[in-house]
Amino acid sequence: MSFSSLPGSFSSSSSVHPLQPYGWDAEWEAEFAPFAEQGLLPGRVARVDRGLCDVITPGGTVRADTEFVVPRDPMKVVCTGDWVAVDPDGGTPRYVRTYLPRRTAFVRSTSSKRSEGQILAANVDHAIIAVPLTGDLDLGRIERFLALAWESGAQPLVVLTKADLVPDAVTLSYLVQDVETAAPGVPVLAVSAATGDGIDVLAAVAAGGTSVLLGQSGAGKSTLANALLGEDVMDVQATRDVDGKGRHTTTTRNLLALPGGGVLIDTPGLRGVGLWDAQTGVGQVFAEIEELASRCRFHDCAHTAEPGCAVLAALDSGTLSERRLESYRKLMRENQWIVAKTDARMRAELRRDWKRKGAEGKAAMEAKRGRWA
Repeated sequence: MSFSSLPGSFSSSSSVHPLQPYGWDAEWEAEFAPFAEQGLLPGRVARVDRGLCDVITPGGTVRADTEFVVPRDPMKVVCTGDWVAVDPDGGTPRYVRTYLPRRTAFVRSTSSKRSEGQILAANVDHAIIAVPLTGDLDLGRIERFLALAWESGAQPLVVLTKADLVPDAVTLSYLVQDVETAAPGVPVLAVSAATGDGIDVLAAVAAGGTSVLLGQSGAGKSTLANALLGEDVMDVQATRDVDGKGRHTTTTRNLLALPGGGVLIDTPGLRGVGLWDAQTGVGQVFAEIEELASRCRFHDCAHTAEPGCAVLAALDSGTLSERRLESYRKLMRENQWIVAKTDARMRAELRRDWKRKGAEGKAAMEAKRGRWA
């Protein structure tokens, strides 16, 4: 059998591979070559539901069982966006035999007490964070999403939805500026699915690979997905009169090819967005604080009361906001905590640090008592 006739190979007689609209390229083909030699078919996971998944293959979408790829590690379970090897034929369902190494993965911590990570989407190029303009902006939540997006390896983009509900252009510009302060280096785009404003710009970004659509319930993600798709594919419910927010409609993560190119993964609304080993991502979100910290007198400065602290100096001068610093501290503490729960060495370092700080605090109190005596 020639290489060009192997399942998943680009045929010399065809300019477009059937999976190319879903992100298949020469690099994926090279990764898949050993499995093609075994007669397996390549496919991309479009949806996962209770151990079964919909896989888009060169011959169409098939239902496949993941029984043979169920690891104990939740970070290694098959996820929407994965490229997999499936049986070439047989009954329904077929079986997923393995998945290809992921280029990127958007991961959050679960709400369980077992300190596990949950992969929301795999092999993503753009993380579109949908934020509704129907209430007060939660900048801390945006920063949290951005930290996970940067950590995933994807390029984040903040999309302010329902811009048509903002009363005037001046107010809208101020809202965009507020978000830009919380998202340095990240494009911020105001859009309206109702009027079409900004949709063409968003479609152009999404055409450049695979995008995952993230946000809380009521952010207008399904409406936005329909606008990008050019048809009502995703179910949308009416907003509540009491607060203008939408209801939770999407219940699974779905992968869809966009008419203008690119692939979109729509996700359910996220109530909780816990960090998962995202120190690099947090540092990127708060790049200005990290840069200030590099100029502190002490390399282990905690930015609380140390002399020569460049971070506190910026706070005093007004070039750094208290909200921004507190958000940075909160996310760093949370990330340190989740890493410590899964890393024995980190736990030991934290215990030593807590003991050192406790001893320093005790010594300071004793010194104060000596002065008062």
